[in-house]
Amino acid sequence: MDTASPTKVALTRVPVPGTGAEDVLVGPDGRVWTGTADGAIIVVTPDGRRSERVVETGGRPLGLEWLPDGRLLVCDAVRGLLAVAVDGSGGIEELVTHVDGAAMLFTNNAAVAADGTVWFSDSSRRWGIDDWKSDLVQHTRSGRLLRRDVDGTVTTVLDGVAFANGVALSRDESMVLVAELSLRRIRRVGLIGGRPTAGHVVGEVGGAVEPPQDQVLVPELPGYPDNISRGSDGLIWSAIASPPDPVLGLLQRGPQRLRDLALRLPEALKPSPQRTVRVTAHDDEGRLVHDLSADATQWHMATGVREHDGRVWLGSLVEPAIAYLDVPR
Repeated sequence: MDTASPTKVALTRVPVPGTGAEDVLVGPDGRVWTGTADGAIIVVTPDGRRSERVVETGGRPLGLEWLPDGRLLVCDAVRGLLAVAVDGSGGIEELVTHVDGAAMLFTNNAAVAADGTVWFSDSSRRWGIDDWKSDLVQHTRSGRLLRRDVDGTVTTVLDGVAFANGVALSRDESMVLVAELSLRRIRRVGLIGGRPTAGHVVGEVGGAVEPPQDQVLVPELPGYPDNISRGSDGLIWSAIASPPDPVLGLLQRGPQRLRDLALRLPEALKPSPQRTVRVTAHDDEGRLVHDLSADATQWHMATGVREHDGRVWLGSLVEPAIAYLDVPR
């Protein structure tokens, strides 16, 4: 991890009609899309002055991406992977709700290849979004990176991921990346012809098998990564939701009985995110290019990140607003 202090930049807060605008996505026309805790998909004008509730998923939308046919891909933590029409028709297609016969509990983030293949994360097989802290405390390592082919076939690419979160593809689609939140790193899977290369570690649920060094793009981030995305600048941007928590680290390294005890603590005593704003950007070789922070007095806990033409849009799991900052030139 680069130990240099982050560059401080100004942050602009943009209110939206709903709480928990977790991810952000910029459309071809410059409008910014997000989803809130009440299930709404909201679009905001490029200047941030007007917003509109477009459709409701009936669940909890998290990660957002565009599909080749113009529909919005929604990682709905409750309903699964959805394709949502944003043309006013309100049509919603369920793309993936179950994997290997079991319902998905925590669909989180995705990346879409040029041919329509969807790479997406399932954060936990034990806990849903309302109990996300419990998965961190228990350190279940039950997350997955999954692939949905254009014919609808779903394959597990990585298993045993410690809270699988953000997903992104390199510019040339020669690798897919997944943020492993609990271990503060970004893992990579090399691709040839859109398929994982031979020898990548699949792992198993709850397994502690460490991937080879060449399967970790960024081994140590300055905090817990949430969503990641490839920006218009070609870099991989990471939303750092919170800096490292020593207590959480102690629990993860401790015996199971200690984690079980921590799980029974009142919510106020469990490890919680600190009030910060931070994002990083790495190139496809894992080199740090940007490390930016901002004042968190009016807005905090960046969980979604999207760089577009030098402006970095941010989403938050807890705020009734999105925000943006500009990359220093």
